[in-house]
Amino acid sequence: MSQVSFDNYTRSGDVAVIAICAVMVILLTTSYVSRTRSFRIFMSIIGQLVCAAMVNLAYHTLLMPHNPTYYPMVYAMRILYHALLLDVLFLFTLYTTVVSGLEHKKARAVAIISSVLLIGVVGADIILTVSGAGFRIAADGTVINRTNLFLIGYILFILVLLMLMNRVGKLLYKRVMYGFYGTMAVSLVIRFGQLALNQSSLTTMTFVFPVIAMMYIMHSNPYNVTLGSVDIHAMEDMVRNMYARKASFVYLSILLPEYDEEGKELPMEVRAVVRRFTGDYFRSSVLFQIGNGHMILIAPKRSNPDYEQRIKRLLESFDKQYEHFRIPYKIVIGETIEEISRKNEYVSLIRSIQKGMPENTVHRAGQEDIDRFNRSEYILRELTDIYNKRDLDDPRVLAFCQPVYNLQTGRFDTAEALMRLRLDETGLVYPNQFIPLAENYGYIHVLTEIILHKTCREIRRLTDERFQISRISVNVSVLELKDDAFCSDVNRIIGDNRVPGEKIAIELTESRSEADFILMKEKIEELRGKGIKFYLDDFGTGYSNMERIMELPFDIIKFDRSLVIASGADRRSEKIVENLAHLFRDMEYSVLYEGVEDDGDEKRCREMSASYLQGFKYSRPVPIERLREYLPKTG
Repeated sequence: MSQVSFDNYTRSGDVAVIAICAVMVILLTTSYVSRTRSFRIFMSIIGQLVCAAMVNLAYHTLLMPHNPTYYPMVYAMRILYHALLLDVLFLFTLYTTVVSGLEHKKARAVAIISSVLLIGVVGADIILTVSGAGFRIAADGTVINRTNLFLIGYILFILVLLMLMNRVGKLLYKRVMYGFYGTMAVSLVIRFGQLALNQSSLTTMTFVFPVIAMMYIMHSNPYNVTLGSVDIHAMEDMVRNMYARKASFVYLSILLPEYDEEGKELPMEVRAVVRRFTGDYFRSSVLFQIGNGHMILIAPKRSNPDYEQRIKRLLESFDKQYEHFRIPYKIVIGETIEEISRKNEYVSLIRSIQKGMPENTVHRAGQEDIDRFNRSEYILRELTDIYNKRDLDDPRVLAFCQPVYNLQTGRFDTAEALMRLRLDETGLVYPNQFIPLAENYGYIHVLTEIILHKTCREIRRLTDERFQISRISVNVSVLELKDDAFCSDVNRIIGDNRVPGEKIAIELTESRSEADFILMKEKIEELRGKGIKFYLDDFGTGYSNMERIMELPFDIIKFDRSLVIASGADRRSEKIVENLAHLFRDMEYSVLYEGVEDDGDEKRCREMSASYLQGFKYSRPVPIERLREYLPKTG
């Protein structure tokens, strides 16, 4: 049995709890926080602590006058205070199961144990208080507490929490666990230090420390203070919550390509302009920073019924700022789209639109953009499936080819293999629609393996049927050369199909990267030892370094269609192309002109040191099985 005097409590502890909780609420409402289940539990904990502090203040206020009239209320306040604090511990256990992702059955078991403990301790406290066997106030005003059930319940809950945290420790980042353990340790030291000093002023405060840890570790999503933005995860959360509430919004994306690179930051004066746009033109809007130079503003329609006029004013103001800064931009404007909200894919949609936009333009997202995006996403899913299955006979990957005319032999005896996809929902898909996706997601090498396998298989068939085929070339991305297994993969596929190496050629496009150049040189030299020939593809487009070309052991230089067109523009251009081709011929390269479409193209190319001709004049790309229609037979 313990007797408690009245001078062991001061109101400052509970007043501080209310103030701290109020500050946390202010911070949470003025920053962007994900409205998850764990956040809702967290806010319930803050609410419970405020109530507990207020009840404890009322309890001691009623206790001090020694007025027996108030005693029933004192008993009720004391039980309620303890019940609220124990409920906070109960919520701590629920919070831990949610943030750790503990499996449903185990989380349910923890919830049941904690509920039984909460109800049992509070119920026993009520019974002992009513019976007088627990807490009571004597006739002289002395407070007597024979059995401290709250302390027992507190210790039991701490044991449950410690066992739970030990169980979920492997599911959480260690530093997160250290943060929770550290604040709990501080709370326990203060709580039991109070008991030793016969104090009770900081009891509620000891529950606040773990809550501060929760807010800092789990729910802080601070603004970029110079830009007024939050990150992409916050955007995904906002879209998710607005979709759940069926709330409509408008979005405005601005991309500044010059700054959207790793290590680059927007100048402070540009940040100031963006920051002002966020607050000046839309109510309740939030700015999200997607990349260093990519921001997306989302504003609820409900708060901005005149959003069209607001967008107009913002763009007018932006035009004035552009006159000052002259920074290239791409702006995409759109509204809520049910299917995009459901899949939370606005960032992907916007990026797909931006890829096709010229600089310094504003684009209003429409149904065509959504259809194009959905098509691209479908193609990507199919590419992912092709990549995962790695089936070299995958029927979705089609081998086409375009015959190449050999001027020396006067017949078609080589060809270029070309890739197509045939998908259920889209039909035939051309390379410009899927090759960039395959390269971006790392799927390109598997596609090359499939097309190489199907090409080798067809060469084997043509050879068995006695068709004369010198070789078929296969396009390879420079990105594939970074794979250490590239050469072994090529050799394996050629060997498995029993095709001589000289029957295969690989087409590569020159890279500007020094590292890629070194890799390209190493791979070419390794595979040329197996008899494989190499073409330099797309000569005449973009960057062409003659010194680099001469260092690489190419066999054939493919002059791009743009050079064929240029040679027909005027005599001067024709002379330049002719001299380039003549130079390569003298250096013992063969020259292949692609994009030959009519007799005029053919005549010029013949006169410009051509060895091979390829283009629509001879054949459009056809399924590789039709190549035999162009090839001569032996015997």
